[in-house]
Amino acid sequence: MSVHAFRLDSHWFQSRVRTAFAPRKPRHRWLRVALGVVGLGLVAVLAVAGLVIGAMMLAIGLAWRLWKRRGQPIARAADPRVVDAQFSVVRPRVLPLPR
Repeated sequence: MSVHAFRLDSHWFQSRVRTAFAPRKPRHRWLRVALGVVGLGLVAVLAVAGLVIGAMMLAIGLAWRLWKRRGQPIARAADPRVVDAQFSVVRPRVLPLPR
């Protein structure tokens, strides 16, 4: 058998695969414009849908938080002169003296 019997023609295969999934623009001018407008409309619809879904998620989360807090007493305003915190004393490190 010759060497060429099992040779894969990769250029032929790659060009066929590449053109099989390549987006092609229509040649007619008005059809191109119409498809462009449809594409822009689709992007606009998806953007508005995303904004609406995001706003609904925020509203539901806020309503959920308010619903869980109902019936609990509201915290009183703290005295602005009082600092409430936990402190821990950190000892300074002793560095060796240079010789």
